[in-house]
Order: sequence, then C-alpha cells, then structure tokens
Amino acid sequence: QVHLVESGGGLVQPGGSLRLSCAASGSILAVYDMGWYRQTPGNQRELVATMPSGSSTMYADSVKGRFTVSGDNHKNMVYLQMNSLKPEDTALYYCKMNIWRGSWGTRDYWGQGTQVTVSS
Repeated sequence: QVHLVESGGGLVQPGGSLRLSCAASGSILAVYDMGWYRQTPGNQRELVATMPSGSSTMYADSVKGRFTVSGDNHKNMVYLQMNSLKPEDTALYYCKMNIWRGSWGTRDYWGQGTQVTVSS
C-alpha cells in the first residue's frame, strides 16, 4: 500500500509565503515524476509545478517566478515553496508522484490535499 500525505497549508496574507510538503510511504521501489496540482470548486484540477525525473522543472505561467518545486526521489519527498502569494492562489493543493511498485506496476498516486487560503 502507498500513501501520500501533504502538509503545510493554511491561511496566509497576500504577499506571504507557505511551504508545502508531501511524503510518500509504503511499498515503493522507485519514484519518478513528482509534482503539485491545485483545484478550486467547480474547476478541474490544474498543474502547478512538476519535477520530472531526469528533466527540468516546469511551472504554470501563473506561478512562474513565485513558486519553486523541489524534492528527493530517493526520500519520497516533494516540496512546494510558495512566495508572493495572491488571493487567486487559493485552492486545494495536491501532490502527485509516479511510483513503481515492482510487480504491482507503475502508476500515479495522489495525496489527500491541503488547503491554501490567501486572504487579508
């Protein structure tokens, strides 16, 4: 069994910062792509930032220059540093990891989500 748990969300004022963390645990042989998505009521989940295995990080245009994704595949951890937060960043943030579990195959796993609210 594999579980992803996010933490670090909360209420922050515009212009403030938050650091989200995501840790995966369970029967994991390898972690490949890692990333963050967010979703607001009535909308589809959208990409925020990705950290592809063996490639460059990528960001949504709306967060580029403000957010930074980092992590360690071998420690099953991914982070999202969010600076200069805006009210439009308010959303439920999910981490995602592409995980190989040997004979169980490889697929994407999602965390339960952590709420980020940017408001004065």
